[in-house]
Amino acid sequence: MIKFCNLYSGSSGNSTFLEYNDTRILIDAGVSCQKITKGLSELNVSLEEIDGILITHEHSDHVKGLTTVCKKYDIPIYTTQKTWKQLSLLKLPEYNHVEFQANKNFCIGDLEIHPFSIPHDAVDPCAFNITAGKKKITIATDIGHVTKDIYEN
Repeated sequence: MIKFCNLYSGSSGNSTFLEYNDTRILIDAGVSCQKITKGLSELNVSLEEIDGILITHEHSDHVKGLTTVCKKYDIPIYTTQKTWKQLSLLKLPEYNHVEFQANKNFCIGDLEIHPFSIPHDAVDPCAFNITAGKKKITIATDIGHVTKDIYEN
């Protein structure tokens, strides 16, 4: 079974939790580390158990807590190359970075991730199809309109 929870959503910050089998990920870290910790604790999960953080794009409401999370926890951060470059001001450790490209699948534990491009005023924004066993969930934030690519995904 897929466990999915929007911890925070909106212009003040975004972070989503997804779990399948023993794999746990966050999509975005746009609120403080303290808030993320609190939101996860309500699900009986700790940040130490997170296997990766997928970043949709570089806007602060999606990455605000990333610096503190990286200082306290050794969690891989998944971004496109262009998004990672935009995050350089955050001085995130390079060894935590895992690069992906739109339309090229990759895995985190038991999850297969298919990133795809979305229209948004960021350098390289992505949404994600996440497949867990025979189930699929799509996470697309900050889209102004539905493109053919979004519709197909």
